[in-house]
Amino acid sequence: MTVTLGRRELLVALGGAAAAWPLAARAQQPAMPVVGYLNIGGSPESDTSRLTGLRRGLNETGYVEGRNFVIEYRWAGNQVDRLPELAADLVHLRVAVIVSAGRVATLAAKAATTSIPIVTGFANDPVQLGLVATLNRPGGNLTGFNAFAGELGPRRSRFCTS
Repeated sequence: MTVTLGRRELLVALGGAAAAWPLAARAQQPAMPVVGYLNIGGSPESDTSRLTGLRRGLNETGYVEGRNFVIEYRWAGNQVDRLPELAADLVHLRVAVIVSAGRVATLAAKAATTSIPIVTGFANDPVQLGLVATLNRPGGNLTGFNAFAGELGPRRSRFCTS
C-alpha cells in the first residue's frame, strides 16, 4: 500500500511543523542553573561584602545573576537548629551548587548531600572538622579555600605587638 500526499497536504504538514518549531526549541532549552546560598547569619545586609565578592567572581566568568543563573538564598537568623532544614530545602530544589558561609553552614550542607558540590571558605582545619579526608585528597563533594588562621593566629599576635 502506498500513501500519496497531495500538494495541499504537504504544505499543511510543513506549515504545522514550522509553526511548532519555536515551541519545541523553547521546550528543549535547559533550565537556568540555580546556586544555593546557605548562611547562619540573619540577612542580606549582614552578607553584603561576601555576596558582592561572589557575584563579582561569577561575573568574571560570564555568569550574571538573573540572566544566566539565579541564587536561592537561605539565612538561618542565627539559629543553628534551622540550618539542616534550610540545607535540605536547597537539596530538594536540586541546586547546581551550594555556597556555604562558614563552618556551621558547611557542616549542615555536608550532612544534607553527598552529591551536590559545596563551595566554602573559612579559617578552621577541614580535616579536623571531618569535612574532608585529607587536604591533598579531600574526596567527597566539598571544595573551596582555607586560610588556616587558627594555626597562624598565635604567631600573628606574637609578631604584631607594638
